[in-house]
Amino acid sequence: MTKQGSLTTLHDWLINEDFTSTRQARLHKIYVAWLSLLANPLAFTGFLVVLFLIIVAILAPAITSYDPYAQDLSNALQPLSWHHWFGTDEFGRDVYTRLVFGARTTLYISILVTIIVAPIGFVIGATAGYLGGWIDVILMRITDIFLSFPSLVLALAFSASLGPGIENAVIAIALTVWPPIARLARAETLTFRNADFVIAAELQGAGMIRILVRHIVPLCAPSVVVRLTLNMSSIILTAAGLGFLGLGAQPPMPEWGAMAASGRQYLLDAWWLTTIPGIAILTVSLAFNLLGDGLRDILDPRNG
Repeated sequence: MTKQGSLTTLHDWLINEDFTSTRQARLHKIYVAWLSLLANPLAFTGFLVVLFLIIVAILAPAITSYDPYAQDLSNALQPLSWHHWFGTDEFGRDVYTRLVFGARTTLYISILVTIIVAPIGFVIGATAGYLGGWIDVILMRITDIFLSFPSLVLALAFSASLGPGIENAVIAIALTVWPPIARLARAETLTFRNADFVIAAELQGAGMIRILVRHIVPLCAPSVVVRLTLNMSSIILTAAGLGFLGLGAQPPMPEWGAMAASGRQYLLDAWWLTTIPGIAILTVSLAFNLLGDGLRDILDPRNG
């Protein structure tokens, strides 16, 4: 074997070793995080509830026997039974089936809002923290204006102007959820703005976008992920509130807030119409809060 061939082989071996070490380090971090989650009973309970919600939403057609939209007026307002575990509504539709399919609507809204607000909040907050000066002042004052209104009231205002519908509800909720993400991203960026590795990258000619993507984002990601997880509960409650007021998902789409609203006039005679969707909203919101608190303890580097 020639000297050049030996050097090439050695170079490839070093690259493979470095890749293997990096992968092992990541797997070790994941394993440690999993052990930390198991050590926190409340966070693990929240994780199980969220996982159960995802599984139910995916397997909704397989774990239900009725059509969530099919009406049977002769079977309306039936109490809990073996045939209808959670009873039927005023149109004879199986409440259990609509609750299961409503999990899809809830996850759809929550995930879509998160996908929208995560980049918007981070870009605004990181830009303000990195550039500073008048740009920081303008962006943060805009953020303060949004934060000065209660999120539900602001979502109601946007929904009323955009019109009822699940897509408009997603936009309205996203417009009220991004300010805390921006505030957090700005605070995290200010922490690392004058760090040695950022200054070294600037001296090497790296631009703002490269520095934010390669250096700031990985360091801010844990805090932003925790904040997004905690936001899930407020997103679910806001979506349920909009549905309750008729500004979210429109009938006959199964949605927990709309289901609770439709059962108000039958509350004394058919308590399950409002109570069961309300319990589902409470349980899922609490689960996301517990999971977010656990992730905050796991991902906080000061706890390592």
